[in-house]
Amino acid sequence: MRRIIAEDPEWSLAVVPLLSNLCLQCIGDNFEDRPILNELLPSHKDYVLERLSPSLPLHVTANLISDDGYWKRCCKQRWGLCDVSHYGYSWKRMFFEKHLENIIELFIPDVTDPQKVLDMVPLCTKYVRRLDISQLLPPIKEPQKSEEDMEGSDSASDMGCEGSSMDHFDFRILLDKLNRLEELHVVYRVEGCGMNFEWNLFEFTFRDCESLAKALKSCKTLKVLRIHQSKVDDEKCRLLVSYLLDHPSLLELDLSHNLIGDRGARAIGKLLSRSQLETLTIYDNNIQGHGAKAIAYALSKNSTLLTLNLRLNRLRDEGGQAIGQALLKNNTLLNLHLGGNAMTEPTAAVLSQVLVQNGKLKSLNLSCNSLGIDGGKVLEEGMSHNGSIVECDIRLTDVGQESDYCISQVVRNNQNRVRRKRAQENNNK
Repeated sequence: MRRIIAEDPEWSLAVVPLLSNLCLQCIGDNFEDRPILNELLPSHKDYVLERLSPSLPLHVTANLISDDGYWKRCCKQRWGLCDVSHYGYSWKRMFFEKHLENIIELFIPDVTDPQKVLDMVPLCTKYVRRLDISQLLPPIKEPQKSEEDMEGSDSASDMGCEGSSMDHFDFRILLDKLNRLEELHVVYRVEGCGMNFEWNLFEFTFRDCESLAKALKSCKTLKVLRIHQSKVDDEKCRLLVSYLLDHPSLLELDLSHNLIGDRGARAIGKLLSRSQLETLTIYDNNIQGHGAKAIAYALSKNSTLLTLNLRLNRLRDEGGQAIGQALLKNNTLLNLHLGGNAMTEPTAAVLSQVLVQNGKLKSLNLSCNSLGIDGGKVLEEGMSHNGSIVECDIRLTDVGQESDYCISQVVRNNQNRVRRKRAQENNNK
């Protein structure tokens, strides 16, 4: 049998590809100019999606491709190691949230065109539910010509950079358009500045605060707000709170690692009275006794707050006793953290009464306070009459080994009681 060998070195005896596969390959090669997907059969659609480039323009793929496998490839190509569990196990949500975060974090006022952000809105608004902004860039400063200008630069930093239209990214152009946004985490700082360090790279100016506050008010779906390490002082805190009053959906507020004092705490107390907050976290600030009293007064009349974290402030016994007295009237708070507030035995005495009368509190943290032997004994007495506390942290409080042991035994008994109750409820189902 004679065989004719073609001169084409790429010629082979392999079976010629199916015409349908050739057509599908052509669709994939020309997808950017002529996207065809929904008209295909399911098997053909999978064939095309597996071969599409993850570098295709978003205006082509955003609202057309819903396949999570494609968006997984996009995420892996761009960011490498990815944890999709933080995004509801949706690769598409992860891609658009991280992509929008990158645009905001690299936005330079008066240099980056705001239209670049606005162009993303119709593409990502269906998928963005959380934004975690880890840095915000300030305007580019013009070279200073004299030493006098250099001396005045820090003093003027709180009012923003003179001549610029904004001090950092203005959230007003975006938040009201993200109609599914539920969480916003913001830090006003510059990452990796190295030898270019200046204090104004870490400045949350009053103009920033005002624009952010107005943006937050316009975002009616926001449930969680976190502003960390941004030098939020009393004035900025009061301004933020004035725009958050009566917010229709806000459930969690976190202003930790800031400079909030008593005046800011009074504003937060007012917010507790005019909101539906369930979690309030304001640890590592400058709140003292008077501020704690304002929060305690609001807490005594509040019926929605479930978690309150005031650790690493300066409440002392004046503030600690006020919080304790409020809990004698409050019947909804479940978790309280007062660690590291220089509280002593008088606060322990009030909290002992709380442990006897309050049957709702489940978690109490008093770590790193100087309660002493006497404080440990009064807490032990209160715990002996308590049936609700399942977590009680009294590390580094000098309460004594005997009191520590007795309290831990009561906590363990309460945990076992809760565990048996849950098992019984599951059996009844």
